[in-house]
Amino acid sequence: MAVERSLGLKILLGVSLLLIGGIFFVPPIAQPASYHHFSDARAMAGVPNALNVLSNAGFLFVGIAGLWFLFRRQLFITTEERLPYIVLFCGVLLTTFGSSYYHWSPSDKTLFWDRMPMTFGFMGFFGGCVGERISPRAGRLFLSPLVVIGVASVFYWQWSGDLRPYVLVQSYPLLAIPLMMALFKPRYTRGGDILFALALYVAAKFCESYDGAIYGRLRFVSGHSIKHLLAALASFVLLRMLYLRQPSEQPARLAASGRL
Repeated sequence: MAVERSLGLKILLGVSLLLIGGIFFVPPIAQPASYHHFSDARAMAGVPNALNVLSNAGFLFVGIAGLWFLFRRQLFITTEERLPYIVLFCGVLLTTFGSSYYHWSPSDKTLFWDRMPMTFGFMGFFGGCVGERISPRAGRLFLSPLVVIGVASVFYWQWSGDLRPYVLVQSYPLLAIPLMMALFKPRYTRGGDILFALALYVAAKFCESYDGAIYGRLRFVSGHSIKHLLAALASFVLLRMLYLRQPSEQPARLAASGRL
């Protein structure tokens, strides 16, 4: 359902302003004191909260594999399209250590190091989608501000206790990326993989919200551990997409349309 380019940009800008402005009409969101109380606190081989710690191994695998492919294979029409995905998979890799550190000893102090690398993942992915759907130049220009905004949202939470900017950093790409996919023509095939990855992340957040209920039903694994596995799987789906996709148009046609 792609529309004329200028109209698409106006729609995207209007929706973005509504979402970004609307978050500040919401009362400040405080970190619940109960957030650090996870249902599965079992220790194994001296590792506290063992499954919540060890389930981060998926991020390690996907982060290393993603960076290896990005530096060893030519996966893009233009080299500048690579940078947002380097940021994405660096964020995935660093989440291994930040999330493991947090779950080893849950507190607001350690949660900072869990959330920080995740913002690199969110903003790298969003920048990559901007580069594909709008233009590589737009993706390059927006990437640094996006990363700064993501990092600032975590610092702002630590300073003020208000989660609103961080919630926006997480939720805005979930809404804006499908909108961009509807409004703008793709540079590459396999756009469905992006929607699948987003759906997996939504499922991961659902499991996080029902951590105790899932653990009470399954008894061997909690919702939060499953969240880690689903989020890592979402990252793997994006890596598989990069490896398998093909340009949807010839480079010459993309250059003529201003999208190369």
